[in-house]
Amino acid sequence: MSGSATAGSPSGPVAGAELLSSLAPLLHAWLPGQRWFAGKGQPVTRFSLVSATEILPVSSAGTGPGLLHLLVRAHQPGMPANALGDCYQLLLGVRSMLPTRLAAARIGRLEDGPLAGRTVYEGLHDPRVAELLLERFRRPGPLGPLRFDQATAIPAGLAPRVLDTEQSNSSLVYGDTYILKIFRRVFPGTNPDLELPLALTREGCRRVPGPVAWFEATAPQPVTLGVLQPFLRGARDGWQLALGALAAGRDFVPEAHALGRATAEVHIALAAALPTPALCRSQTRQLVDGMTERLEAAARAVPALVPYVPGLRTAFDALGHGDNGWAVQRVHGDLHLGQTLRAEDGFWSLIDFEGEPARPLPERRRPQPPVRDVAGMLRSFDYAARSHRPWNAEWAARCRAAYCEGYAQAAGTDPRSQPELLRAYETDKAVYEVLYEARNRPDWLPVPMAAIQRLATTTD
Repeated sequence: MSGSATAGSPSGPVAGAELLSSLAPLLHAWLPGQRWFAGKGQPVTRFSLVSATEILPVSSAGTGPGLLHLLVRAHQPGMPANALGDCYQLLLGVRSMLPTRLAAARIGRLEDGPLAGRTVYEGLHDPRVAELLLERFRRPGPLGPLRFDQATAIPAGLAPRVLDTEQSNSSLVYGDTYILKIFRRVFPGTNPDLELPLALTREGCRRVPGPVAWFEATAPQPVTLGVLQPFLRGARDGWQLALGALAAGRDFVPEAHALGRATAEVHIALAAALPTPALCRSQTRQLVDGMTERLEAAARAVPALVPYVPGLRTAFDALGHGDNGWAVQRVHGDLHLGQTLRAEDGFWSLIDFEGEPARPLPERRRPQPPVRDVAGMLRSFDYAARSHRPWNAEWAARCRAAYCEGYAQAAGTDPRSQPELLRAYETDKAVYEVLYEARNRPDWLPVPMAAIQRLATTTD
């Protein structure tokens, strides 16, 4: 196989097609089982290759690992004939013999094609492969259709480890100094998780770890593939802290208040760094239509939602009849307690600016009212309280109030002063949660459904 094979290049289609044909039986079995695979519930009918690059050439002698970087589209039933399919980033290790320590990462043995007789596996679990990725960031530049960029110098010799957390991407930690997020389902354009932290760094905002390095595909079109950021050693995420407080019977009001301040500071910096237009009436109508369409689609997929649709729709209708001059700006887009980190000194940071992975990238990059992030965090406090037994409704109410008060203290505006906007976004978020839980964690479905029942009967 050549150093890089990109669809459309002279050598790519032959080598790439042959490689993908040999990999397809293994990918059919392995890919749908990955946490980050978006097309659960439907089989993959075929794969098509976007690009293939040998980051580490496969040794003909089989003395060491090779590393293949693939961008592959998965086609599923029900897609239009001309649909491109979801694009996934794969980093496949290749070895003649797979060491016992990598047995859990095994994908399978290739029976034919250019790598016949070799075993392919999830390369990120191989320390040799992970070290190589860091070296690529230390020596930025192009590699076939890939490009590695660097903002600051990176030291060598940092031991890698995979961060085994449940998420829609994959992460490597290097020596407790850096964390590398690898985006799995990728889209054309700049990912907000690179774009927004870069903008916040330029504004001097300390609430978000600034990108140290990143890489992207440059052909056939730009795609953000991964971001290397400082690893906040010793920091704990807000979700675990909240659950710990609930389990210990402790209040979380001071933490919620400080987190509200941190959120407002990020919003202020984003507003200074990027445009802040105002919604006109037609844009508000589009916003309402989008929320309504998501509600109707979720109701078709989750029958338990159907009885509440009329009440939930009133939240969106009220938004359409209200003030049409709301300011919008770039926001986090998927803010909840799990997207926050609290340092040992109590300093809060916001992370993971990718937005809701299920939504198209242009939608995630669209300016939104800042209250969207507020609504997401308010839902998260409710989620934490509902996840604990017995349910502590007062705990959630106090956290929600403290968060809004902390936000108002920093921003000068209390998000509760726009109740129709807040209710609409909280409803939209709860509908998203219902669909997500029904598809991925059915046991959690009662949590957002409790919010649905409340929001369907709220009138202010």
